[in-house]
Amino acid sequence: MTRLETLKENIEKVLGDQVTKLTVALNELTIECAAKDFIKVVKKLRDHKALKFEQLIDLCGVDYQDYAEGAWEGLRFATVYHLLSVTLNHRIRLKVFSTEDDFPVLPTLVELYPAANWFERESFDLYGIMYEGHPDLRRLLTDYGFVGHPFRKDFPMIGNVEMRYDPEQQRVVYQPVSIELRNNVPRVIRDEGFHNG
Repeated sequence: MTRLETLKENIEKVLGDQVTKLTVALNELTIECAAKDFIKVVKKLRDHKALKFEQLIDLCGVDYQDYAEGAWEGLRFATVYHLLSVTLNHRIRLKVFSTEDDFPVLPTLVELYPAANWFERESFDLYGIMYEGHPDLRRLLTDYGFVGHPFRKDFPMIGNVEMRYDPEQQRVVYQPVSIELRNNVPRVIRDEGFHNG
């Protein structure tokens, strides 16, 4: 039995029906759980002697709107967590979907994994996913006056507002975007090297 098969078997034994989906692809294990079971699942992943995922490596938000060329019919927002067991030398990916598309909320992992702090702030900033119980959930990468969440699929490519320095007011001002939409298709098509016939 391979290490991945052993890990899969241990996950199935320890978590049982709390795992809603289990996938093995590219020699990596991905599991999904319901948002209501999320904290219980993470505690078992961290504390159970057969798993010992004591380190959160990364987490990121995901927006599934228009996923698979619009064929996606599931929930829109998810957070994907990458966990590492230093003790047992294995990794796992955990995906949890927020039950609300209009106002996505998931519990924070800061108490269980302090490294989640800035990762959750980044996910909030870029996707608008709220992490309930987070000690300081505020923007991390965008400007203080930024409107919206730029990694959402419905966020306009040119943004909503622009920032510039106003020499008369001697301060930075925000105003609606003044960029005109433009066609990025080249106007000249060269036929060099192509022959009819």
